[in-house]
Amino acid sequence: MRVNRLTLLTTKDCHLCGEARADLEAVSRSAGVAWTEIDVATDPDLAREYGDRLPVVLLDGAEHGYWEVDVDRLERDLAASA
Repeated sequence: MRVNRLTLLTTKDCHLCGEARADLEAVSRSAGVAWTEIDVATDPDLAREYGDRLPVVLLDGAEHGYWEVDVDRLERDLAASA
């Protein structure tokens, strides 16, 4: 089973998460990769680690950025690791 390369960590009432979702959707569409969203409230370990700096973008399971999606850098890193 192939795991999605991109993951967006969010939570309810996150005021930056909507913009991050839109950016991630655009990047994933142009790069042809799938992404998933995880609400950190469903996982105490994720909430402890990321709860104060959401949204967080993970690329291949590693933190790529938080609070906003650096679209240019994400596209470049996706292309470099394809």
